[in-house]
Amino acid sequence: MRNLITRSISGIVYVTLFLFAILYDAKSYIALTAIFAIICIWEFSKLINSKNIIPYLLLGGMLYFFINPIEGYSSLTSLITTLIGLLILIYYLFSSKKIESDTILQRLLLQLIYLVLPFYFLISIPFIFGTYQPEILICILIFIWVNDSFAYLVGKNFGKTKLFESVSPKKTIEGFLGGLIFSLVAAFFISYQHDNPRITLIDWMIIAAILSILGTIGDLIESKFKRQANSKDSGNIMPGHGGMLDRLDSLFFATPFVYLYLYFII
Repeated sequence: MRNLITRSISGIVYVTLFLFAILYDAKSYIALTAIFAIICIWEFSKLINSKNIIPYLLLGGMLYFFINPIEGYSSLTSLITTLIGLLILIYYLFSSKKIESDTILQRLLLQLIYLVLPFYFLISIPFIFGTYQPEILICILIFIWVNDSFAYLVGKNFGKTKLFESVSPKKTIEGFLGGLIFSLVAAFFISYQHDNPRITLIDWMIIAAILSILGTIGDLIESKFKRQANSKDSGNIMPGHGGMLDRLDSLFFATPFVYLYLYFII
């Protein structure tokens, strides 16, 4: 009971802080997300035994160029690089091969592909249509939270078939499907509340499916990193939840794929 209360308080503080930063203005959103990114890089660095400061410098450089864009610069190259890197991680997940992090270069590439670049696109999402539109990100967060909540509830009460037992023994196929279905239901309701005419019901449902499926994969990949490091959690900054990386793994992993859909389809 005490753990549930601690977990609830920690979750409420996190959600309140995140929503306040998103809704207050663009600067507060960028600043808080950058702080989250720094914490995640620090936690991930411990998992792969890296003490390199280059990932922090790369994050700072990308934020600088995001705020002060270079004329003629396109994020397309960064997006392609990010997606290729994340697809390679997905391959390593399903092939059951160890994700190598023995050399300095391997660790640096993992930090860049797995965290620095995805966080750049997480920051970019509300600006994708030219102006700061925080409601887009809030809808994305709703999908992530609905998926996580109902995957847990359905899995706990009805889950029997393991989803990926070698990496995450508690996840079930029933829980995954429950999270996906309720995410699609949330997309149905959001489509009638969101006033952006560029995003239709079908678009919202596709975005919800992307976040549910790839968010789950992102969570499994983080679980694989933790299993390789013989660690239960990425950290303890969020009592009852673990680390910031544990809390955001689904979001930042799926976001570049959502950005791809918004950039090319809508």
